[in-house]
Amino acid sequence: MELQEKNVLRTIKEYILITLGIIIYTCGWTIFLTPNNMFGGGVSGISAIIQFATGIKMGYTYFVINALLLVISLFIIGPSFGVKTVYAIFLASFCLNIEQTIIPQPFIQDFALSNGKLLCSLIGGAMAGLGIGMSISQGGSSGGTDIIALIITKYHNISPGKVILLIDVFIIASSLLVPSYTADGGSLPFVDKFITAVYGMIIVTVCGHVADLYLAGAKQSVQIFIMSHYHDEIAEMVAKDFHRGVTVLDGKGWYTKQPASVLMVITRKSDVNLLLRSIKRIDPDAFLSICSAAGVYGKGFDKIKDKKA
Repeated sequence: MELQEKNVLRTIKEYILITLGIIIYTCGWTIFLTPNNMFGGGVSGISAIIQFATGIKMGYTYFVINALLLVISLFIIGPSFGVKTVYAIFLASFCLNIEQTIIPQPFIQDFALSNGKLLCSLIGGAMAGLGIGMSISQGGSSGGTDIIALIITKYHNISPGKVILLIDVFIIASSLLVPSYTADGGSLPFVDKFITAVYGMIIVTVCGHVADLYLAGAKQSVQIFIMSHYHDEIAEMVAKDFHRGVTVLDGKGWYTKQPASVLMVITRKSDVNLLLRSIKRIDPDAFLSICSAAGVYGKGFDKIKDKKA
């Protein structure tokens, strides 16, 4: 029963973080990017271009395109990913539409437009990247190039942020070859198209970098050495409550000249504080050493991906 409750709480936490990530992502677009007539790459960028040209709100186009990508991802990544991503896509589509209605124009003017396009592209891109990173870290996605990135990273050792960046740069560069028009129907000068594309490059670069920074932090692992007279109880607690492997190393205290057992545990950095509190409850005098692990591969951590897989 206790394990079931933990699974329920873990699932609730995942959906809360996905929800928060999607709201941050869509606010970046609604407040900073769309009002400046700027676009990035991927489905959001395509949806923004369509909105500028036809007046159709981003949420509708965003949903239709992502629905097609989602069907493909279900066959490759699996239904667990699909459930969370369906939720994220519905939420993002809803937020992209409703936020344009409920966020006051004076707020956007004072908070975004008055600060210039460069600052808006930096803030908007950072918010989009943070939202994407939060969603991906919980097994979901904001859709679009995120789905393509996760499909590629399933089989190749490359970060999702770099994949998103490469795809989006290609899309923005291709936009220079597509005719664009002003509001009065005139052809948009190439110089204006080029400037808009440069801002788009800035947006996707910042977005991809922030997404990678967040994911690197969320996946960071630590190696812990624990020395305690209650090593049996601590090892049992780590295995049972945290579902982490424990290695018992034979040691010898040089001062006491007595044999000692040293526990080695590798876990996610996000679990460290809770683990330390649990160890302290068993043995307040336990001696611990914690160091960052550059890369951890195996069950419960990252996988060594085979390009031939």
